[in-house]
Amino acid sequence: MSPTQQLLQSADLISQGAEAAIYKAYLRQLPTSGQAKNVGSDSPCHEVLEPVLLKYRFHKRYRHPSLDTSLTRQRIAGESRALMRCMKSGVNVPGIRMVDVNEGVLGIEWIEGKSVRQLLPGGAELEDIDELEEMDEVEDTDATDALVEYGVSRDALMDMIGVEIAKMHSSDVIHGDLTTSNMMLKEKTRDLILIDFGLAYYSTLVEDKAVDLYVLERAFASTHPDSEPLFSGVLAAYEKRMGKNWVPIKRRLDDVRLRGRKRSMVG
Repeated sequence: MSPTQQLLQSADLISQGAEAAIYKAYLRQLPTSGQAKNVGSDSPCHEVLEPVLLKYRFHKRYRHPSLDTSLTRQRIAGESRALMRCMKSGVNVPGIRMVDVNEGVLGIEWIEGKSVRQLLPGGAELEDIDELEEMDEVEDTDATDALVEYGVSRDALMDMIGVEIAKMHSSDVIHGDLTTSNMMLKEKTRDLILIDFGLAYYSTLVEDKAVDLYVLERAFASTHPDSEPLFSGVLAAYEKRMGKNWVPIKRRLDDVRLRGRKRSMVG
């Protein structure tokens, strides 16, 4: 059994989707000299356990084995490259801790915090209108309390989102799945972290950046009530960060919105 398989066996399953399973595991690391002193002079080499998130792209039996292996390697490598490119450009993303393309495992920094979806009101998908209204009141209070706890206002949160997306697009990385579930506010530092780059790719095209923004706009509209002022705050921060590069993206975003409305009307 490989070290990666042993690590998966000892890890805790967090969630599982159609493409990948998410685990929380711990990697052993030697402490720094300062940490060793805290442990005690008689045991300077005590190991430090670092929590990591493991994304395991398990084998798909419905695919030919060679095709499955090839696709898994491509996607693990692609996600790793996107994260590396973002890190080099100063985008707040989780750090990479391990990559095993043969086993289909990517290990990244474990982020303690809450997703933006949890920090904003909305997200209920209930058919009963009365129950929905009651749930909205509870969620609105919970979200407000969470933001107060973090010491961050909604406007500041939207500003952080716009800045991080602009930094990402300036490095020509397209996220591919921008939703408020794929953004986290880090507990200790209050940094906004972009996560889940499984569909990310490299592109210099204005069209791709506009579509990325449109996907996020639709995510806001479908998940959070009264989302228009929230997303406007995101775009204002994005525009400021992008500078002159914003103009062609804005034009293309308007075109993408128009195409989206036409598809909705046609059904």
